[in-house]
Amino acid sequence: MIRIVGSRLLGMIIVLFLVTLFTYAIFFLLSADPAVQICGKNCTPERIDQIRVNLGLDQPFWTQFWGYVGGLFTGRTFEVAGAAVECAAPCLGYSFQTSQLVGDMIVQRLPITATIAIGAAVLWLLGGVVAGVLSAVKEGKFLDRFFAGLTLGSMSIPNYVLALALQFIFVVALGWLPFPQAVAFADDPGQWFLNFILPWIVLAVGYAAVYTRLTRANVIDTLQENFVRTARAKGLQPGLVWRRHALRPALTPIVTIFGMDVAGLLGGAVITETVFGLNGVGKLTADSITANDQPVIMAVTLLSAFFVIIGNMVVDLLYTAIDPRVRTGASA
Repeated sequence: MIRIVGSRLLGMIIVLFLVTLFTYAIFFLLSADPAVQICGKNCTPERIDQIRVNLGLDQPFWTQFWGYVGGLFTGRTFEVAGAAVECAAPCLGYSFQTSQLVGDMIVQRLPITATIAIGAAVLWLLGGVVAGVLSAVKEGKFLDRFFAGLTLGSMSIPNYVLALALQFIFVVALGWLPFPQAVAFADDPGQWFLNFILPWIVLAVGYAAVYTRLTRANVIDTLQENFVRTARAKGLQPGLVWRRHALRPALTPIVTIFGMDVAGLLGGAVITETVFGLNGVGKLTADSITANDQPVIMAVTLLSAFFVIIGNMVVDLLYTAIDPRVRTGASA
């Protein structure tokens, strides 16, 4: 297990380095004039020159890149309006358009994004797996056809349409829910739940539909395997056959996509956050793209890649623990 973890960590470090290099090259090497893009539209030539000096844009590319990487581990210092601004490690840059450290901007919004992503993930995992198992048990019957139609409809409705429809019904027409706002759980757990339930549902619907179809297909395929037929032939109780022999291998692939989906959402649920006006990482990304705030866009890109790589590593380790065949193959 130690060797497996070590190899995964090494691979994670290599991939993160390559992603950082690729992202930095796109924003700072391929851009016509990064200083102009970073500074924004209303910018003076003096300020543009200052940005070039602060970010080392007047130096060779590799010097710039290693300076950026060094800032991730040791921090950097930016000179803004004649004053030194310290950016502690991990330094993700400085937004000259908002006059804020990019890391601070992300840290302020990350709890909202994490709340939306994790809450929605719980809903779509429970709903998708339960619906998928029920569909497999009732294959070809009314319940199976009902869930098939429901999942097809869920995957066909865009997130923003569903968000606007639910918001009109439950907030405007019925008045059962407040318009979603960022309420801290510690301040009021009840209001926290009521404010986030709509974003959770909107984000979970599409994923739950996919998980339902995938779970159904995996369970049906597993029930046709020889080891399940052998367990039934030995006279084992149906419940035991389901729990021990059918569900575990059928749900193992769910672990893979679940970890990757949650990791990807931690980089920001752009549409959901924007529609509901929640100032998470996704909305920060959308606003930064509109304003062409390159340091923020690059930082969010790296953050998303980091979460995806971490999620992939966690999934690999869980897969190794769940499936003995993976563990045996890795040890061989």
